[in-house]
Amino acid sequence: MNQPVPFFQFRDFPAGMQQQVEQTLVETARKAHYILGPEVQQFEQEFGQFLGGAETVMGVGNGYDALVICLKALGIGPGDEVIVPSNGYRATVNAVLQAGATPVLAEPDALTYNMTAEGARKVITSSTKALLPVHLYGQACEMEPLLDLAKAQQLFVIEDAAQAHGAAYKGKQAGTFGHCNAFSFYPTKNLGALGDGGAVVTADEELAAFVRMYRNYGERHKYQSEVVGVNSRLDELQAAVLRVKLWWLEQLNAERQRLAGVYLQKLQGTGDLLLPVTAKDCSHCYHIFCIRTSYRDQLQQWLTEQGVQTAIHYPVPVHLQAAYRFLNFRQGDFPVAEELAATSLSLPLFPGLREEEQARVVQAVKQFFESI
Repeated sequence: MNQPVPFFQFRDFPAGMQQQVEQTLVETARKAHYILGPEVQQFEQEFGQFLGGAETVMGVGNGYDALVICLKALGIGPGDEVIVPSNGYRATVNAVLQAGATPVLAEPDALTYNMTAEGARKVITSSTKALLPVHLYGQACEMEPLLDLAKAQQLFVIEDAAQAHGAAYKGKQAGTFGHCNAFSFYPTKNLGALGDGGAVVTADEELAAFVRMYRNYGERHKYQSEVVGVNSRLDELQAAVLRVKLWWLEQLNAERQRLAGVYLQKLQGTGDLLLPVTAKDCSHCYHIFCIRTSYRDQLQQWLTEQGVQTAIHYPVPVHLQAAYRFLNFRQGDFPVAEELAATSLSLPLFPGLREEEQARVVQAVKQFFESI
């Protein structure tokens, strides 16, 4: 029997990268400098250059902390509203709540699944302080209209670029448009560490100075706290790993895009499938390859029986989860988000996915729709 096709698996792709990662771990451990050392500093500089060279990068503990610190740096707190997408992962909403502010949900575009200026405009109030677009699944948001809206309404913009390392809008990297922006380096991300990690990115030196203090107990000088900060520092070993993987990132993203192209070609016109749509002037680095079908649950069950692993991003919208009942949302309040949750299915796509494995996925999807 064929081995299952994994939804995601760490493989040595490109060949030799794993050996480089292991070697740099040993070399960094031998240097015996573990917290905010030279590897973190080098990665911050190199990632900043990757993003275009105009941004300051500060490594933090994880992508969630990066979001919270962005909000804190901009002075957003109790009494303030932050507009976030009604779809997507709950970390974005949680970050707003942890900062003491109120998340206001905006429906996304029904084809790209990203927040738009049109959707955000509908929920702006006198208490709105920021727009927080998420570059979902690896596709850059259409940033220019969002920036124009923010400027007209005197709002901050915070980008959640946790899934979009290397995606771009009009040739400019995602995570470089907002006042303060957040990246995650969770292991499965396009640029992933061997554990948790994240970064705050900004072109504003005053914000950068705050972030450097806040991530390290609010200290500008050792044992002298100027603000009540937190402990959220990118680990030196993780920074060393990220430096290796950053060197390969463009090749890793190109492979994701190649694999996505195969799906887009082979699955076009299959059943009622809605395949990913990339907006004008936006690029997609395919952190996730999400299809949609009214037969989602049946298709997922069929693929499981055929040995194809899948995932759902995301099965229950934030506004319908028990933890957020206090926000007083109901079923039907966000129909686009609810439809996405009911119809979305993510297919296997990762660097190192083999040609025969992807062919099995395509064949199984086609067989399902031929049988109904």
